[in-house]
Amino acid sequence: MMNKQSVLPFSLALLVSFLNCTTTLAQLSPASAPLKPPQPAPTIPAAAPQQPLVPSLPQSPSDSTPDSTPTVDIVGILRKAKSFNILIRLMKTTQLINQLNAQLLTTKSGGITILAPDDSSFSELKAGFLNSLSDGQKLELLQFHVISDYVSSSNFDTLTNPVRTLAGAKPGKVELNVISYGGSVNISTGEVNTTITGIIYTDKHLALYKVGKVLLPMDFFVVAKAPAKAPSLAPEPSSDAAKAPKADKDESSSSDSSQVNSAEQNSGTAKMISVYGKWVSIGLGLALVATTMQT
Repeated sequence: MMNKQSVLPFSLALLVSFLNCTTTLAQLSPASAPLKPPQPAPTIPAAAPQQPLVPSLPQSPSDSTPDSTPTVDIVGILRKAKSFNILIRLMKTTQLINQLNAQLLTTKSGGITILAPDDSSFSELKAGFLNSLSDGQKLELLQFHVISDYVSSSNFDTLTNPVRTLAGAKPGKVELNVISYGGSVNISTGEVNTTITGIIYTDKHLALYKVGKVLLPMDFFVVAKAPAKAPSLAPEPSSDAAKAPKADKDESSSSDSSQVNSAEQNSGTAKMISVYGKWVSIGLGLALVATTMQT
């Protein structure tokens, strides 16, 4: 009993000492600084999109359209845009559409750009102009509207003139010059000046733009000069000149014959007068003899 009573005060004293030590340590340790909230990472401002040089037609896609796939249908795009029926018909009859589709299938970089005149542009041509062209000229005319590289709506100012088209390189005959200024794109062929009036369709490999006129190459208006005639030794008389002397000869012959006839008539008259005078003289002589004999 005495042991239990002596242990209890000892335990209480030990507990009180432990509590005092804990409080003292808590007071001596410095307070931890409050944690700062995490700072957001600075955002880099996005680059401003490059403005296109040509306006977009209604419901036309922008340059952000995903890459084109092998199923892109040029005729379908033009038909959906409407008013390109003549261009579609020419593409089919000249089989240019097959060439363009094949080029889109095989291209891995670059692409093609089509400058498309609408039906009203074709109606401004001289009547019968398209019918006067051969099949080869019709194909060349359409190829002249296709640039053999992809040109975005904001990169026309990077082109180098003359711009090469599918019609090939014929200096002075098949040349396309493109000038961008003041937010517009001007196109010149030497015979036609026009502008790009809108975007029909564009992706990363194919671009179709509407132009105000049909692009006519100089090749269609060059007239070959006829070779000059070799000089002759003596000028050949013309048919009229050859006939003229003959007419004079005939006139002189008729004049001479009339003079001869007139002279013959005068000679006959003089002979008759001479004979008549002789008979008169003889009659007068006989009458004079008869009178003398009677006397």
